[in-house]
Amino acid sequence: MPTIRKEILIEASPEQVWDAVRDVGAVHRRLVPRYTEDTRMNGHERTLTMLGGNVVREYIVSVDDQARRMAYAVVESQTPLLHHHASFQVFPHEDGVAKLVWTTDFLPDGLAAEIQARVDRGSQVMKAAIEAEAKGSVR
Repeated sequence: MPTIRKEILIEASPEQVWDAVRDVGAVHRRLVPRYTEDTRMNGHERTLTMLGGNVVREYIVSVDDQARRMAYAVVESQTPLLHHHASFQVFPHEDGVAKLVWTTDFLPDGLAAEIQARVDRGSQVMKAAIEAEAKGSVR
């Protein structure tokens, strides 16, 4: 099973980064705006509407405030996934910088290039969104 692990250095405190990641119902506003159009929650189920209208249904598996870790699984999408599980975890890095680690396990192997491209693009959008929000907040 392929695994993609992406480390993102974000100019914000670990608390600010975690606050955005743990807000699972606000993905379209706080984590990946202009990449995701809408987020709807129904219990542990999250439905994301992507720009262009694609819909992705996910289960929020865990939101662990102590470990600053959120895990989710894609259960329905237009991408022909056999399996998908991912997590975000936030770590302190340096003064004013946090490290966000995004780990994604998936099948089939043939989707590796597509999933990598999505992770790379999503990482850029996340970094920009969280940094912009952090700069607008009082430290």
